[in-house]
Amino acid sequence: MHTLAVPRPAAPHEIAGLPLASWTGAVRPSTIQAMMGLMARPGVISFALGLPAPELFPIAEYTRAAEHVLGTDPTALQYRSVHPELKEHVVRVMASRGVRVGPEQVFITTAAQQALSLLARVLLEPGGTVICEELVYMGFQQVIEPYAPRILSVGSDLQTGMDVDAVEAFLDGGERPAFIYCVTDGHNPLGCSLSPAKRRRLVQLARRHRVPLVEDDAYGLLHYGSAEPPLRALDEEWVLYVGSFSKVLAPGFRVGWIVAPEPLVPVLGCAMDGCDLDTSTFSQRVVSSYLDSGHFPHHLERVRAEYRARRDLMIAEIARHFPAGTRWSVPQHGGLIWVELPGEMDAGALLLPALEQGVAYVPGSAFALPGSTAGQSGLRLNYTFSAPDRIREGIARLGEVLRSHA
Repeated sequence: MHTLAVPRPAAPHEIAGLPLASWTGAVRPSTIQAMMGLMARPGVISFALGLPAPELFPIAEYTRAAEHVLGTDPTALQYRSVHPELKEHVVRVMASRGVRVGPEQVFITTAAQQALSLLARVLLEPGGTVICEELVYMGFQQVIEPYAPRILSVGSDLQTGMDVDAVEAFLDGGERPAFIYCVTDGHNPLGCSLSPAKRRRLVQLARRHRVPLVEDDAYGLLHYGSAEPPLRALDEEWVLYVGSFSKVLAPGFRVGWIVAPEPLVPVLGCAMDGCDLDTSTFSQRVVSSYLDSGHFPHHLERVRAEYRARRDLMIAEIARHFPAGTRWSVPQHGGLIWVELPGEMDAGALLLPALEQGVAYVPGSAFALPGSTAGQSGLRLNYTFSAPDRIREGIARLGEVLRSHA
């Protein structure tokens, strides 16, 4: 485990003569935006971004939902309060995950990314402390960058998830972070899920030391077998849950939610007022109308079955084409596989040769905290976006590149 901090620039930062806030001097280029540009190259097979399969979007049902909203409620295009029916749907979705929650504890957001941003805004003081894993979702890193936090990092296991022993050592040693950030299921980037024993221990630690847990569960509904309840099922007070419809319906709706203690909900509302006032009133009502139709359970079964097949195919092709000694995760949730290359191979240095062969991925170092060298031999692959024939071709191309540099 390590203590890291987002570095502060020595002098005021300027761009084109404009004086900027000091935190911008530590900003790293967005790997996500770079990957979007790479995906646009002709002929590139991309395993880079965590995108759902567009051919699985139920377009006809979405069209009917949108037409129903526009035909019955034209004020859906105005500023409006949160759609109460959508909150009720979230309550039912949470119940399917084993979580009892009332609508008064549900706060609707512009997808999970805004949820994380709002929680950081209300929990984290500038220069405050956060516990997270040393390889962590890059969008979370971008959320906390403006606060220049002191970061206490812990390791991860590809089978059981976060190193809870390290978390306990920090807390027992007197550290009191603003919160602990945890991706419980379908970890980004590692693809693993937190074991049941670690879930119980992590919640016990949070409760005993009175430290909030921010549970990012964007992939929790995409499970491939028996799913464990999220941390929020174990504690109502110290777990702040983040969910999203992006991975199971469509990212373009930009609808997510926070489950929080009821007294915190008005505070989150004030924080949102300073960002975008409210989540798209139209999107809220279209998603709610679609969920009213009763098609969601069948759709979820369909995407789970297809993504599980694509996961199994990608793993089989990795075993067939990648160099001897390669290790990988076997995700039980989500859409991401973490691959660790053998020896001293540098996945970042191999990205350009891979692109020259028409295949894209995200190097593991993109998920490392500032100042850390973690993840250099790792790479993250997405299996939900590409069709099976593209998975076969892309992994074969990538395997040829990796073997030639092993």
